[in-house]
Amino acid sequence: MGIKKILSAMAPTFDWIQVEVTSACNAACIYCPRTVYKELWEDRHLPLDDFRNLAPVFEKTRHVHLQGWGEPFLHPDFFEMIAIAKAAGWWVGTTTNGMLLSRDRITRTIQSGLDIIAFSLAGTGEKNDTIRKGTSLKKVLEAIQALNRVKKEMGRLTPQIHVAYMLFRSGMNELEALPSLLEGLGVSEVVVSTLDFVPTEELRKEALIPATLEEYKEVRCVLDRLVEAGREKGLAVHYHLVSPGKRRDICTENVQRALCISADGAVTPCVYRSLRVSGTYYDLQGDRVNCERMVFGNIHERNVKDIWKQESYKAFRCSFREGKIDPACQRCPKIW
Repeated sequence: MGIKKILSAMAPTFDWIQVEVTSACNAACIYCPRTVYKELWEDRHLPLDDFRNLAPVFEKTRHVHLQGWGEPFLHPDFFEMIAIAKAAGWWVGTTTNGMLLSRDRITRTIQSGLDIIAFSLAGTGEKNDTIRKGTSLKKVLEAIQALNRVKKEMGRLTPQIHVAYMLFRSGMNELEALPSLLEGLGVSEVVVSTLDFVPTEELRKEALIPATLEEYKEVRCVLDRLVEAGREKGLAVHYHLVSPGKRRDICTENVQRALCISADGAVTPCVYRSLRVSGTYYDLQGDRVNCERMVFGNIHERNVKDIWKQESYKAFRCSFREGKIDPACQRCPKIW
C-alpha cells in the first residue's frame, strides 16, 4: 500500500496543460476564430511573471503545450518560457505556422530543449496558402527542412517534428500527396484533423462530416490509404472520423485531465471554451450556436491547483464521468 501511495503521489495530475502564450498572430487563416471574429479580438501576450508562477503546476503535468489561438514565436519571452516549463515539467511542445523560424530561432529552439514542434498545414499545394492566408507552404517546408538539418548538425534528436494537418472537404483530392511532400524532412508524425469548429456558415461546405454510412466508408478508405502510405515513408499518420449520426463517446479535449490557460490568465476547460468573442456564433451542422466562454478562475487571483479543486470545476468534470454532459458543452462540435 505504501508503494502505491508513493507512485500515486508521483503520477501527474494532468495529461496536458495548454498555455496560450499569446493571442496575437501574423497569419489570417480563414477558419480561425481570430480571423472570423477579428472585430472583437484582442491581441495580448501572457506576462512572463504569470508564466513563472505556473511552474508548480507544470511539475504535475505530463505535457505542457505552449500554443492557443496565436503564433507562439511572436512572444518576446517564448524561449525563456520553454526553459521554465522544461525545468518544471516533463514534455514541452508547441504548434507554429512556421513563418518566423529564422536560422537563429531554429538554433535557439533546438537549444531550448523543446520536445515537440508541430507545423500547421491545410493543403499540399496552392490551396494551403489560400486557406492559411499569410503563410507559404514553400516557406513552411523550408523551415522544416532547415530545422531537421540543424538538428543533425548539432547532434540533437529533439524537437520531434510533427505536422498538424487541417483537412477541408475540397482538399480530399490532394491528400494523397502528403507523404511524398514530407518525405526526407524529418517529420515523424502527422495528425489529420477535420474542420469541426465551423465559425461561419460559408465554411460549412468544407466541414468533412459524412452524412451517410457509405460516405463515411469512402472517406475512411482514403484516410486509411494515407496511413499506409505514411507508414511506408516512416510517417505515423493519425486521424479521427466520426460515424454519421454518432456522437463522440468522450470529449476529444480530455477535460477531465487537461485544461487551458488563456493569454489573459483565464483557466478554461479547453481552448474552444476560452474564446472571448461574446455575441458571436459558430455553425453546427446548419444551426447557429452562441459562443460561450467558460471560465473557472484566473491565475491572477488564484493558483491553478485551487481552481482545479473548486466545487464548480469538480461538478463540471463529474458531469462527463456520469454521462450527463454539462449543458454548455452539449452542443460543442468536439462531441458531435
